[in-house]
Amino acid sequence: MNLKLNDSCPCGSGDVYPVCCGPYLDQGQSPDTAQRLMRSRYTAYVLQREDYLLHTWHRSTRPEQFPLDQEAVTKWLGLKIVRSEAGDHRDNEGLVEFVARYKIGGTAQRLHETSRFVREEGQWFYLDGRIATSKPKRKNQRD
Repeated sequence: MNLKLNDSCPCGSGDVYPVCCGPYLDQGQSPDTAQRLMRSRYTAYVLQREDYLLHTWHRSTRPEQFPLDQEAVTKWLGLKIVRSEAGDHRDNEGLVEFVARYKIGGTAQRLHETSRFVREEGQWFYLDGRIATSKPKRKNQRD
């Protein structure tokens, strides 16, 4: 997938790619929050940027290789941030819960995950994630 200058960023922020995730994926800038890193990693999946995914994965949990499956073409349909906890410039840890929708072979799928992020020497890294087995609760839904 090639994005044009005026294309909306795949992460769903509403901004255009060159001012949203573009500086992180194309210019080597580091996201300043865990949520921005989460959004840029989603965009990297959309653009099949394995290099960025590995670079932003914490060394303690990063696989040696992370080949994106070229045979089973994944069409990413959208990202929804459910909640964020901490993860800004004052923090060294953060959580981002999200739902990513996609299709593989024409079959719709959902990935509902709560990802953990850590910040070291001013840079945020994806640490790991817990995949949810139920639908996310809405903000006004009771426990």
